[in-house]
Amino acid sequence: MPPLLLRSPLSLLLLRRSRTPPPLLLRTSLPPPLVLPGQRRHSAASAQLADPLVAPGVDEAVAGFVIDKRKATEVAHAVWRSIVRKGDVVVDATCGNGNDTFALLKMVADESGRGCVYGMDIQDTAIDSTSSFLKMAVDSQQMELVKLFPICHSRMEEIVPKDSPVRLVAFNLGYLPGGDKTIVTVPKTAELALQAASRIVRSGGLISVLVYIGHLGGRDELAIVESFASSLPVDTWVSCKFEMINRPVAPVLVLLHKK
Repeated sequence: MPPLLLRSPLSLLLLRRSRTPPPLLLRTSLPPPLVLPGQRRHSAASAQLADPLVAPGVDEAVAGFVIDKRKATEVAHAVWRSIVRKGDVVVDATCGNGNDTFALLKMVADESGRGCVYGMDIQDTAIDSTSSFLKMAVDSQQMELVKLFPICHSRMEEIVPKDSPVRLVAFNLGYLPGGDKTIVTVPKTAELALQAASRIVRSGGLISVLVYIGHLGGRDELAIVESFASSLPVDTWVSCKFEMINRPVAPVLVLLHKK
């Protein structure tokens, strides 16, 4: 693996080129979306939630990551905040328990009711968990900006309107925290999802991929992500990653910026 190259404010680790062909995926019918009704106001529990807008900037997050004071998720969120604007359309491609969905919602929501978060997860339990979490964490006006779909992230183009340029697509690849660890994202659909994300993200937008590699197949999935990232044309994309080289099971953050 090549050495870490420092480019202020981000540390870029260049990815090797690969000619791995994209796999095929059998398509199934699209289930109806679940649109959050958002009937609850802020609860006492929501007051304890960290505000994603009051958090370290990119420089602080990256420096903290280097000295083991910040997590890869914090670096990801800091970069998101530097790119996402109020009123933007964003995609949470792996809702999980809803933490990233919540963070993205806070970044795009404004008083005029603009902005939208499209969330998806192949597990119904993840969609239910995200829905329940958001109902406790945000008000009814913000809830209307979230649309959840129980589908594979490789099918995101089927739910995001073609006339809605996307500022950010976020992935967490691995298993559902607190869920069945035998149910994981897989390289085949991850590759297709990345291809779809690259088509819908707007110029100046970002694809963020946090890859958890401590489970069986995690390294294979990381290899697919790196192969895809390194194949993107240099004149229109910047591909970089954050990795703890001496911690072989630490999550790896890959960021793909569309010029």
